[in-house]
Amino acid sequence: MALLSRKIINDPVYGFITLDHPLLLNIVAHPYYQRLRRINQMAFAHLVYPGAVHTRLHHSLGAYHLMGDAVTDLRRKGIEISEEEELGVKVAILLHDIGHGPYSHALENVVIRGVHHETLSLLIMKELNKEFGGQLETGIRIFTNDYPKRFLHQLVSGQLDMDRLDYLTRDSFFTGVSEGVIGYDRILKMLAVVDGELMVEEKAIYSIEKFLVARRLMYWQVYLHKTVVSAEKMLVRILERARELIGRGMEVSCCSPVLDFFLHDVTAASAISSNSSNLDKFCRLDDFDVMGTIKNWIFHPDMVLSELSRGLIDRKLLKVKFQATPFDMAYVEGLKEKTSRQLGITKEEAGYFVFTGEAVNTTYNPADEKIRILFRDGSIKDISQVDNALIQQTLASTVKKFYICHLSTGS
Repeated sequence: MALLSRKIINDPVYGFITLDHPLLLNIVAHPYYQRLRRINQMAFAHLVYPGAVHTRLHHSLGAYHLMGDAVTDLRRKGIEISEEEELGVKVAILLHDIGHGPYSHALENVVIRGVHHETLSLLIMKELNKEFGGQLETGIRIFTNDYPKRFLHQLVSGQLDMDRLDYLTRDSFFTGVSEGVIGYDRILKMLAVVDGELMVEEKAIYSIEKFLVARRLMYWQVYLHKTVVSAEKMLVRILERARELIGRGMEVSCCSPVLDFFLHDVTAASAISSNSSNLDKFCRLDDFDVMGTIKNWIFHPDMVLSELSRGLIDRKLLKVKFQATPFDMAYVEGLKEKTSRQLGITKEEAGYFVFTGEAVNTTYNPADEKIRILFRDGSIKDISQVDNALIQQTLASTVKKFYICHLSTGS
């Protein structure tokens, strides 16, 4: 009998990750999946934490590895998971981020307007399903929560999914931010299923609380760090300015035909769900297209586009200030007037360098899918309702901070 082909990948976080099914090997080898090598997991976090240069491919493989452990641990507890379901849930987690575009969340709804990355992930899964003769059908049903065993979907997309367990573990590892370290292995061992719903055993209460607090700290210390926010918003402003210039009839060329297509043909880009050719073009887009283009735009004759591009490339970023209340509009308008004079541009154009926004994070929202704790006596409570719960109303409430980005005026 021929040995089953397999691939072993050496991961710096978990050690060896094994791909041991022909379908999984074919998915990973596909150009659509290999594109994830060229999309940074944390966008511009490396401007603050230089080690944060891992990719979406790293994260995808890590989440897949944790899924294998979760399936194994649940089976040991008598939860029935067939071979077909195991393959399906592994396919779903392996491809859960396949629809991310360049710079991931930073450019969500910017390059492809009005289409969420999860929608694109599903479209790509369906294309791959056609290519692989329907072998992704179970995985697609699990991904879309259209499968009878709901806990399988919760492992892919839920409060305690493998996506979150990996990105917190991996992002804290590569940034060196120890506040993000979680006990993912203990959480996996404590998973349980009751009436088809995923929950965790009572012994994992403190590990779950640590997981939720780690998410909160990572958001404010890493994902929403003011330097990261500045770089991401500058990137958005650069592409918005490019589109504005294109709308005026000015020549704004990109370093790749696929990025050129999506910047120039907004209508065709929006029709991506009904046009497989456009979807294929999207699957050729990555961070390199965007950053290579921005490097070229440093030399564009438009002052706004060139200055923003030069600032992002040279890490001469806009200044950022956070506060608990909205910024006074008179103050904002004053900064725009200063910037207008400083750069010799109109006040309207100064709006590309001076703007406000909101940063929002919720540690745990019981209104969403809950994290349920299974007690020894068989009773079940939400994590926020257990005795002496750390995750109570304070941490469950949404934290909103207002920010302003502006050019340094020397004042």
